[in-house]
Amino acid sequence: MKRVLFISSTGGHLDELMQLSPLFKKYDYRIITEKDKANERLKKEYGGKIYFLPYGTRAKLFTYIFKYIYLCIKTIYLYFRIRPKVIVTTGTHTAGPMCYLGKIFGSKIIYIETYANINKKTATGRLIYPIADLFIVQWEEMLKLYPKAIYGGSIY
Repeated sequence: MKRVLFISSTGGHLDELMQLSPLFKKYDYRIITEKDKANERLKKEYGGKIYFLPYGTRAKLFTYIFKYIYLCIKTIYLYFRIRPKVIVTTGTHTAGPMCYLGKIFGSKIIYIETYANINKKTATGRLIYPIADLFIVQWEEMLKLYPKAIYGGSIY
């Protein structure tokens, strides 16, 4: 069975990613997200299939820099522990390092641009677009910004 990693930051990106949960049973899956109080319930539901990265916000830039360095180190550890064949992400900064590491080591990258944007690229979308094996947008208007993308419609 193919090992698939589903990764995103917390909040709306995770809400979108969890819309894909019916796919989990088709694969040997793992989930990675940021650790916060809202996600504690996921540990009970997914047990050893879910991993957490530190939550960081750019609003506190000084501490964010150190958290991001730690996030990158933990990302390397988790990548080699999980060894995914496919990485599926709805973004943001938590997913960037994992996608690039995965690309270097042969994982397929599937990126789903957030539903929240209709007419502008996200920072993570710009970062992942050049390396994505499949780049999916949820609004047809986004095809103008990402010509290699595929319109997948809303995942909600």
